Amino acid sequence: MAEVQGIRIAAFGGPEEMSYTSWETPVPGDGEILVRHDAIGVNFIDTYHRTGLYAIPLPSGIGLEAAGVVEAVGGGVTRVRPGDRVSYCSGPVGAYAQAHVIKADRCVKVPDGLSSDIIAASMLKGLTVQYLIRQIHRCGPEDTVLFHAGAGGVGQIAIQWLKHLGTTVIATAGGDEKCNIAKALGADHVIDYRAGEVAPQVREITGGKGVRVVYDGVGKDTWLASLDSLQMRGLMVSFGNASGPVQGVDLGILAAKGSLFVTRPTLVHYTATEQALQDAADDYFSVLQSGVVKIAPPTVYALKDAVQAHKDLQGRKTTGSLILRP
Repeated sequence: MAEVQGIRIAAFGGPEEMSYTSWETPVPGDGEILVRHDAIGVNFIDTYHRTGLYAIPLPSGIGLEAAGVVEAVGGGVTRVRPGDRVSYCSGPVGAYAQAHVIKADRCVKVPDGLSSDIIAASMLKGLTVQYLIRQIHRCGPEDTVLFHAGAGGVGQIAIQWLKHLGTTVIATAGGDEKCNIAKALGADHVIDYRAGEVAPQVREITGGKGVRVVYDGVGKDTWLASLDSLQMRGLMVSFGNASGPVQGVDLGILAAKGSLFVTRPTLVHYTATEQALQDAADDYFSVLQSGVVKIAPPTVYALKDAVQAHKDLQGRKTTGSLILRP
């Protein structure tokens, strides 16, 4: 293709800052590949890039995740060849396009039998869950955990995988519809955060003890409730900012609430090498192929309708995953 079409941003701000345009098809350099996209993932981190919460150089493309076919390879690339099915979820930013150049060592090979739609809809979320529950803390039958936003894309994968591992899961969600989704996926207990304080309910469920780990992708709105839900020496995993970033933290609060541990991880540090990335992906792909984790069909938007996809995502009008169709 002489040109590719996709989304670009020239300024930080709302969804309206995204424009659908075209540019010359990029050519992969040494160590790079050109991937022609079949499906593109839409994730909350994309909104952070668009607003400038996670600043990126402008003007810029947007999006980190896609699945497709290798169209061309640059010098020194031997692991993949044109025609191979691959996916990626850690950038570089610019996946909202018909095709994109990425580093060859940042892609993973996609096994036969897994559709591009399901991979693009879930790889970033699936690898996020993988490092949360298999690397940061290897969850098992001895654990009780609190997972916020259980009806979201990450939460839905986490509940299913955690139950396969035998972990007791307390999930939060907002409203009857989303609570029912979390229950249907197997959560042992579901707390409607709109109907009452979370931490006292966690304490009641756990007989006053609290949970071993809290997984919190919400951010500032749930920070204190998360800490108050932990048992002594429990682990707080703050992995997202859906309600805004946690700021102004006094470390003394961790001592006061039980010598707590806190980590603010990112996926890139848990998939830093080519092998670590492929291993994490293979772990996730295995639970997809076995049926342990089932991904609901994603909501599909045309690539040119990315503005509406962002409005719906931030307006909490969606459940599960969203993809763009080039």
